[in-house]
Amino acid sequence: MRVVVALAALLFAPGTGIADESAWHAYERGDHAAAAKLYAQGAKQGDRLAQFNYAMMLFRGEATESERGEALHWLRRAADAGMMQAQYNMGLLYESGAVVPKSLTEATAWFERAAGQGHTEAQVSVATQYFLGRGAPKDYARAAHWYREAANGGDVGAQYILASMYEKGDGVDRDLRLALYWYAKAAQQGDAVALVKARALARQQEAESR
Repeated sequence: MRVVVALAALLFAPGTGIADESAWHAYERGDHAAAAKLYAQGAKQGDRLAQFNYAMMLFRGEATESERGEALHWLRRAADAGMMQAQYNMGLLYESGAVVPKSLTEATAWFERAAGQGHTEAQVSVATQYFLGRGAPKDYARAAHWYREAANGGDVGAQYILASMYEKGDGVDRDLRLALYWYAKAAQQGDAVALVKARALARQQEAESR
């Protein structure tokens, strides 16, 4: 399943505890059985990173579920404990309907929780939900807020969209100076269309200033 594969590609990281480090080293050397056992122990003790990593191993098929839905259980536990990557993953699951019943409203809620903690991809996702009115009322102002957060975090797509919103006045006061700024930011990261837009706006502003 595409989303489960996408989830599996996300964070795997050593924690600060001895058990977390031992689990990480076991995973790195390919001893998935030992890593899963250690992560499971940590998960049951309330370690949210262990909960997340154990869930990811279960989603990847690198560990065997002891009961149906165990992977989702531990992912949700990590998300409820405030781990932003887990919250973002929950949003992906609800967005796609993988493992859980599809709910764009739930997806938006999880994306926004992760976005509020500074997760750039979640910021883009929740911005898009508000921009399209998907799983939330259409709200260009809130969309602009989250695209701005993601743009400040370096997301090139968010930078381009935010520039366009400033150019058109969607959800923000129309401001060609800021539109040019964000198009230029996106262009600096290799967005060819943003470069064209930035040059056109620069010429327009130069002509208007004469």
